[in-house]
Amino acid sequence: MIKIIIISFIWGLSFFSATLNAEVLDRIIAIVENDVILDQELNKEVDVISQKIRANQTQMPPEPILRKQVLERLILQKLQYQLAERSGAQVSDEMLRAAITNIAKENNMSLQQFKATFEAQDLNYQEFEKKVKSEIILEQLRLREISNRIKVTDREIQHYLETRSGVNADVSYHLGHILIALPEGAKAKEIQVAHAKANKIVAKLRTGENFEQLAIRVSEGNKALTGGDLGWRTIEQMPTIFTEIVPTMKKNDIAKPIRSPSGFHIIKVLDLKGAINLDEHHLVTKTKVRHILIKTNELMNDEDARQKLVTLKQRIKDGDNFATLARSHSDDPTSSLKGGDLGWVTSGVLVPVFEQTMNSLALGEISEPIQTTFGWHIIQVLEREETDDKGEFGKNQIREQIRRRKIEEETELWMRRLRSEAFVEIYLERL
Repeated sequence: MIKIIIISFIWGLSFFSATLNAEVLDRIIAIVENDVILDQELNKEVDVISQKIRANQTQMPPEPILRKQVLERLILQKLQYQLAERSGAQVSDEMLRAAITNIAKENNMSLQQFKATFEAQDLNYQEFEKKVKSEIILEQLRLREISNRIKVTDREIQHYLETRSGVNADVSYHLGHILIALPEGAKAKEIQVAHAKANKIVAKLRTGENFEQLAIRVSEGNKALTGGDLGWRTIEQMPTIFTEIVPTMKKNDIAKPIRSPSGFHIIKVLDLKGAINLDEHHLVTKTKVRHILIKTNELMNDEDARQKLVTLKQRIKDGDNFATLARSHSDDPTSSLKGGDLGWVTSGVLVPVFEQTMNSLALGEISEPIQTTFGWHIIQVLEREETDDKGEFGKNQIREQIRRRKIEEETELWMRRLRSEAFVEIYLERL
């Protein structure tokens, strides 16, 4: 069971090969900006994806099609990783250790037990570390490029509340998805060809062709290699373009192609299930917290930032005022003006490492320096209280659902833009 969990996790992470070893001669499959994808790199990833497809008991697509899909996935990963490197994204040893420790906890193991499991099953732990590190770097990139720019207004929440009584508002749908992509600024002929292709796919599906197999072969969406599986979603968790169509569909229905800036989407309702209740009582712990943030840059590395916070913490112990030091030293422009005060926060508002540290502190206690994607922090908890947050909890759920929907839509566009603007040369004759 443990082996299955670990292999499944490894498969789900983004995969990046090591830089080209000059001693190893291999064929170049693609040039991606200032990097290359080698034949052995593509073969390795194809093997991983093939094992996953077989494990799901899905019919394997023809090898050339699978290799092309996997190659596109690797190209997008390379482009994102290059952008992350240019932006200076880094993962310290402490951040990597914390991430893997959390993974171990999810498997009910200590970090030492987790490492021992790899050794016992002849799995490469160093390779696993590289993949986790790559995923953290990409998470930092997407946070900066997409997530941090997404805002949800009170008016959007109000609009949701006004329309929530619509058909099937609380039903969850298990959705399958196929995307026939269009480039930005597509010409009329390109749109016509893509639309015709999407209509042919719908016709095949409606005559009984297997959705998963077809998705793997033809979809250009980021879930193509998992058979187009979008998972379970309520209406508010779906991309906006699906919200009018899906509630009218029954199990196994396949919608006509839906147009968006990304291309034509084909949706199948794989299954449905019952309602959720946003109006139930919800007891939450609210925490009044403040912090001092030190960001790293060319002049301030991780160790310098950590040591600076160690010094500030000692000064507070010696009698200096936390708020005064936050105003003069914190790199958080918003909270520093308020003496580092982040106000009252609830679960899920702050990044996990920060929240976990905050929850472990006693009132008045100051944490050791910790690292998040924003930089290095020391944290102090001022007050805690438990309250029935039913109304606010419901609104926060709605806010987060709208935000996730926006992030998904923007991520699809951002990745297509990244791909279309990059220099990529593919040697198809070698596939």
